[in-house]
Amino acid sequence: MDDLVDGFGRRFHYLRLSVTEVCNFRCTYCLPDGFKKSAPLTFLTPQECERVVRAFAELGVSKIRLTGGEPSVRRDLPEIIARTAAVPGVTKVCITTNGWNLDRQVAGWRDAGLTNLNVSIDSLDRETFRRITGHDRLPSVVAGLDRALSLGVPNVKVNGVLIRDTVEAGFEAFTAFVRSRPVAVRFIELMRTGDNAEYFADQHVPGTVLTDWLTARGWSPRPRAFDDGPAVEMVHPDHAGRIGLIAPYAPGFCDSCNRLRITARGQLRLCLFGELGVGLKDLLEVDEPEALRARILKALAGKPAGHRLHEGDSGDTRQLAQFGG
Repeated sequence: MDDLVDGFGRRFHYLRLSVTEVCNFRCTYCLPDGFKKSAPLTFLTPQECERVVRAFAELGVSKIRLTGGEPSVRRDLPEIIARTAAVPGVTKVCITTNGWNLDRQVAGWRDAGLTNLNVSIDSLDRETFRRITGHDRLPSVVAGLDRALSLGVPNVKVNGVLIRDTVEAGFEAFTAFVRSRPVAVRFIELMRTGDNAEYFADQHVPGTVLTDWLTARGWSPRPRAFDDGPAVEMVHPDHAGRIGLIAPYAPGFCDSCNRLRITARGQLRLCLFGELGVGLKDLLEVDEPEALRARILKALAGKPAGHRLHEGDSGDTRQLAQFGG
């Protein structure tokens, strides 16, 4: 079945499911003062996560990404992974993590059914990593990534935010990092949110600084798969890994959107930088699959053509941990 098509003809095969708003890092571009509890932490249960995944799978979604906040702060994360992996139609179970204790946790995730791992590493310089994240844990995070590779996790990627302070030195370090590692490093253009306007004005640089740098050094674009996210990835014959760019400010960025989001509190978000959301929690609590699918399909009709970041409008997104980035 493939029923998830919006009013602009875009098909949706990819769901980002946030399992928590809590994060234990204090990244300068997202939560510089750390996570602050603003409401009871009534996040979706493992059973409710399974129900929403099942509904989307029955509507044609095959790729599920578990996000946060930081997903690993939940002790029941292996159960959520296992329930997700067991849903018929789901072929990829992905996690985005900051790597906290990844080296100790990833084997359990792999055993539960994890197929794709994204690790956030904003710098390969230990002091810069500490300054950005608030934690001196770079060696442990890299060890966790290498542990994932040794365990045979099929698809391992690194996410780093593109900021003015780290551009060229960061490019050199990361291209060296993927010379022998079969991983994809994707730089994400810094996005303005409700809480980071001053930081954005100081640190935002366009994604072309990366693509121009790579092109000048012999890197070339790689073809996209149908359920890929928005990254444009580049390859080089002398490197086992890839370097990519996620550029939300680029023209036409939203034209190929193929993902939807569920927040940790059970709201369907049609756009990361939209307003409000469509509540699904009531139907997840009582297990109403037909009504749930109907509400999802009805909501999809309201998906906008694109975000309004170019106008300085980030919707009601205060920071990226709020809705899963």
